Amino acid sequence: MTGAVAEVHGADTQRHKVIGDVHLLLRRGSDVLFGLRQNTGFEDGAWHLPSGHLEAGESVIDALIREAKEEIGISIAPEDVHFAHIMHNSSSGGRVAFFFSVRSWKGEPENREPDKCSELQWFSANELPDHMIDYCRVAMAHIVNGHPFSIYGGP
Repeated sequence: MTGAVAEVHGADTQRHKVIGDVHLLLRRGSDVLFGLRQNTGFEDGAWHLPSGHLEAGESVIDALIREAKEEIGISIAPEDVHFAHIMHNSSSGGRVAFFFSVRSWKGEPENREPDKCSELQWFSANELPDHMIDYCRVAMAHIVNGHPFSIYGGP
């Protein structure tokens, strides 16, 4: 079997590497918390979910909990994290974006990164802000429509 795979893919085929991102849909009824990006060098002035990169040796749940604490100062129990969507984003060199919904947490969300985020605001999941990072808008549409997987970008 291994020989057949090598023939199909070629012995010198390099494995594709992806970067993992986690995105938090902090839910208050039908509303979701967004931050307004600033001074990041990417899509400044756009609304985006609290998010961050998966670090080596970290689970996606641990990454989400860490990012929530760092960015908005809340504590989330692992059992309160619920899968919402996964997106393969090939437009930015190969990323996998994990979206999780959370309806229960401790603390009041506050902007803990004012150098990267100018404000936090709640928006209805059905009436999103005008200026968002596009892949996030696409993922939100899939989430609202109950689709757990999507592909963004590519040839």
